[in-house]
Amino acid sequence: MNRIKVVNGNEAAALAVKMSSPDVIAAYPITPQSQLVEYLGQYVADDELDASMSEVESEHSAMSILQGASLAGGRTFTATSSQGLALMYEPYFRTPTLRLPVVMAIVNREMISPQTVWGGPQDSLTLRDAGWIQIYVESNQEIFDAIVQAFRIAEDEDILLPVNVCYDGFYLSHLTEPIELPPADDVAEFLPPYEPDHILLDPDDVMSVDPLTPGHLLMEYRRRHMEAQQRALQVIPQVDEEYAGLTGRSWGGLTYSYRMQDAEVALVTLGSMTGAARVAVDNLRDEGRKVGLLKIRVLRPFPATEVLCALQDKRAYAVIDRNVSFGWGSGILHTEVRAALSGKNIPSLNYIGGLGGEDLTVQMLQDAINELVQLDCEAVDAPCRWLHNPQRSGDR
Repeated sequence: MNRIKVVNGNEAAALAVKMSSPDVIAAYPITPQSQLVEYLGQYVADDELDASMSEVESEHSAMSILQGASLAGGRTFTATSSQGLALMYEPYFRTPTLRLPVVMAIVNREMISPQTVWGGPQDSLTLRDAGWIQIYVESNQEIFDAIVQAFRIAEDEDILLPVNVCYDGFYLSHLTEPIELPPADDVAEFLPPYEPDHILLDPDDVMSVDPLTPGHLLMEYRRRHMEAQQRALQVIPQVDEEYAGLTGRSWGGLTYSYRMQDAEVALVTLGSMTGAARVAVDNLRDEGRKVGLLKIRVLRPFPATEVLCALQDKRAYAVIDRNVSFGWGSGILHTEVRAALSGKNIPSLNYIGGLGGEDLTVQMLQDAINELVQLDCEAVDAPCRWLHNPQRSGDR
């Protein structure tokens, strides 16, 4: 029987890890991720989780330890945020290129400077092309479900790539809400023990890992890595569908559509802002506006086909970004969506807001939709807009 538990996002993540039965956990605490490490350490200390908990001196060491543990055949987990992810940069790149199925939660936090500890996905989005699969979630329930699914995806013999489950710092990590926990036996059936046969370190059979690689072999590594990422576009929805059969909950696989079937215009979101966007859509539907919502759930590999199918018949769309792409003068998600719709010339607006932990309110999103409805269909290259909270005064 499923049970309900009221938890914050970090505890939801920790419960998912506990029920996934990892062999090795290595993580260094950093705000707003610290609670997650503390919960896991407590589970191990209380004999609720049979895992090796490595107390490391840095995030660089955490990922390096998990590389060895994964090569030795272990199921592995870590978590970090912001500057911790930056310190992990070298082994973070090495993990996917060695095809190691590590699962890591990134509790999204803005990067410095100016100094900030508040939520924002600039940290993980900046590393979107490091070769990891990246899943972005909107609620504590989805945190739990996505982490359990992430182990299945990462360890699939056709994938064998590490997976990030990214959730907004403070808005989810410290938000308390009820989640539904499936029976442990059901999770164990869904996620059997990891038993790799492709590579396994053995002290009795010495081997070299990651020696100096000539160019022709590196080309082959990259090709197979990219092919595995593209295969994940089929595996992720399959895993979500199977999980739905177990729990009754589906998150849409790669994307999630809400009231899109007859929508004339659409709002595109990523992460926890989706909840407020759903309310905004409902409010405007009550006023007779034909608006819909498309949540991008998986950013890498990018679900270009699903985005194209969802938006190609819309009169216009708006992308809400809680990040910036300095090279394009826009948000990162808007650039990705525009690439998927290349050649369609569908008018679009890009809004940047919520940086540094600022709220993206229902009213702000409704105002964005109202502006979108009035958009001149010829204005394909409209400049990006900045969403400001009217309750805040002055330029900062």
